[in-house]
Amino acid sequence: MSNTETLDRAVADLVRGEEAWAACGVARRRDLLEQVHAATAAQAEAWVRAAAAYKRLPDDSPLLGEEWMSGPYAVLMATASLAESARALEAGKSPVDAFSFGGAPGGRVSVRVLPHTTWDRLLLGGFTAEVWMPPGVTADEVRERAGLGLRTPDVSGGVGVVLGAGNITSIPVLDVLYELYAHNRVVVLKLNPVTDGLLDVFTAVLAPLIAVDAVRIVTGGADAGEHLVHHPQIGHVHMTGSAATHDAIVFGAGEEGAARKQAGTPVLDKPVTSELGGVSPTIVVPGRWTDADLRYQAEHVATQRLHNGGYNCIAGQVVVVGADWPQKERFLAHLRAVLAEAPARDAYYPGSDGRVAQALESYRDAEVIGGRVLLSGLDPAWPGPALTTEYFAPVLGVLELPGDAGKFLGSAVQAANEEFAGTLGVNVIADPRTIAELGPDFDAALAELRYGCVAVNAWTGVGYLTPTASWGAFPGHTLADVQSGIGVVHNAVLLDAPERTVIRGPFRPAPRSLLRGEKAISPKPPWFVTNRTGATTGRRLVEFAAAPRWSALPKLFASALRG
Repeated sequence: MSNTETLDRAVADLVRGEEAWAACGVARRRDLLEQVHAATAAQAEAWVRAAAAYKRLPDDSPLLGEEWMSGPYAVLMATASLAESARALEAGKSPVDAFSFGGAPGGRVSVRVLPHTTWDRLLLGGFTAEVWMPPGVTADEVRERAGLGLRTPDVSGGVGVVLGAGNITSIPVLDVLYELYAHNRVVVLKLNPVTDGLLDVFTAVLAPLIAVDAVRIVTGGADAGEHLVHHPQIGHVHMTGSAATHDAIVFGAGEEGAARKQAGTPVLDKPVTSELGGVSPTIVVPGRWTDADLRYQAEHVATQRLHNGGYNCIAGQVVVVGADWPQKERFLAHLRAVLAEAPARDAYYPGSDGRVAQALESYRDAEVIGGRVLLSGLDPAWPGPALTTEYFAPVLGVLELPGDAGKFLGSAVQAANEEFAGTLGVNVIADPRTIAELGPDFDAALAELRYGCVAVNAWTGVGYLTPTASWGAFPGHTLADVQSGIGVVHNAVLLDAPERTVIRGPFRPAPRSLLRGEKAISPKPPWFVTNRTGATTGRRLVEFAAAPRWSALPKLFASALRG
């Protein structure tokens, strides 16, 4: 059988399965989520092995923690949270009833989604997450609309295709779940060829949904993707990737595609949602830091760039620092040291070496540190392509802006909104004393940032890992100016059209945080590239997420504290 025949058969199976999925009520869908949760736990070891194989990570690498946490852990958390939303609807409640409401600048309603459970408070002490709704949406409207497709499971969303990502291994599964549960849409998942080694794992994890003809998984290159997106029985396309790939799919390739984009005449005549990454800034607000603070935040910034080798849609690409900050040079010295000391890894993602070469060609004074590229001293008047080209490689730029904390923050927010490509996520690092000194102006600055995830003293990757948070670009993009995409995913509370997620974390890890009177009990996060026990802690987090219990905490805490 040819691959085209295989693709057509998969679509035909789903056309028949569409009716069966619509006949699955909320209780049945919850049961299927619980089966996927159990299958994920059973496949976790094989999942991490398969990911490590194509990413060429040694068996003893602490970086294996990345694969435990961004692979099976993310799916275990998502299925558990979606099942909780289903249980609420079964009981005649809104999925949001178990969460607290608050207010955000601009008259917005916010929903506190982290911490939500006792486990959250113990495992992520000091981290919070709020989902902000658009201005004008009331709390009552949030309650009434939460649940999305699960409110009317018998109303079919048709047949869709998910073009899977090739970098973070939970993305394809999470995108499939959102299509099914938020939109009542049965799905053919087309794997990115980079992840073909995970076919057996994904098939086992999604087996409960495959058995009811709600999901099919296929492989193939760009020709397979093109066949599926233009298939007459596919009614919706969701993709994760680059804006360039999106435009090639929607408008076509080459000069003709560019002309169609300019004219606003797509070749694809069906709805498209997407998560496309971009150039994420990390804004470092000047303050008075200890040397330990400077080192810790240098590790934080380096992690934002080097996690998964830099092959992240949410990787921090440009750190924005104060030109007049007395501690700037000391901070950058620590950053160079971390770039040099962080574990080496292979450039597994296709095209990485070419993108690194492109950066070196554009910036002749670039520094190569430990195999990573640092573009220091970007000129604010002409910063070059670092602010507009998603390198998707271990390349980090440094942009300096003048002024004290208040003036600097205003300029940095303006630059992030107007000069950086994409709107998926932005990081802001500021010590608690400076935040207190800025007062309401600090929260006003956060509200001005037009990004789908805003992280304060945390990496936006925490937003990705928080299943109840929304994940996606800032709303308002169009096919012709897609930036970081259209629509949201994750969002296990199933909020209707959220605007953004705001993450807050501890400026200092425990125990230094406690000595400074800060309410944060988290040690160095296990996702830091400098964490020595990341692999062990990641494994234990997966074991805990598979079956949360008090007896699992001592070993988990012991590993985390040694990191």
